[in-house]
Amino acid sequence: MFTGIVTEVGVVRSISKHEPVRLVVSVVSDTEKVKIGASICCSGVCLTVVEKGKGWFAVEVSNETLSRTTIGLWNEGTRINLEKSLLVGDEMGGHIVSGHVDGIAQLRKTTPDGTSMRMLFEAPQRLSRLIAEKGSIAIDGVSLTVNKVLENKFEVNIVGHTRMETTLDSLYKGNSVNLEIDMLARYVERFLEGKNDCEQGA
Repeated sequence: MFTGIVTEVGVVRSISKHEPVRLVVSVVSDTEKVKIGASICCSGVCLTVVEKGKGWFAVEVSNETLSRTTIGLWNEGTRINLEKSLLVGDEMGGHIVSGHVDGIAQLRKTTPDGTSMRMLFEAPQRLSRLIAEKGSIAIDGVSLTVNKVLENKFEVNIVGHTRMETTLDSLYKGNSVNLEIDMLARYVERFLEGKNDCEQGA
């Protein structure tokens, strides 16, 4: 479990695209306390540490994860947002993020707004109805508030601090990002699907 508050931006040091896909990520932070088997959110994707060393850790990626995320677009030198898993007692600074990506969204427009940046994203049709104005959303692992919803598009506001501390500032029009909708919306949708099935079967 995560909060969507990025603690560091890492860099993909190497990537092996032979099965299983293996990523080695360079970090500045101390990896001594990172345990093998620990979960780390990598630009919104919860991955398990399988090896580590001073200034780096390695993870493996399943075909299922590749099919649902932007990891297949990553290369050596790609910068990624990182967050270690939440510990009991840690401050909940963002919102509850599972690290289970729901789909891929595309950046359609950026608009400067004082010291902030407004970003308009297009979400897959199946997810757009689950995105609510003033609700929470995670983009590449960053916890954000939805400012506006326009059919299958939604807008967020990126403040200066978030731009400096994450990879969002390096996004360009057309770039793809990992999208995780609010966890509550998932369960509400599932509940309503089940209710509709019961009504139709009655």
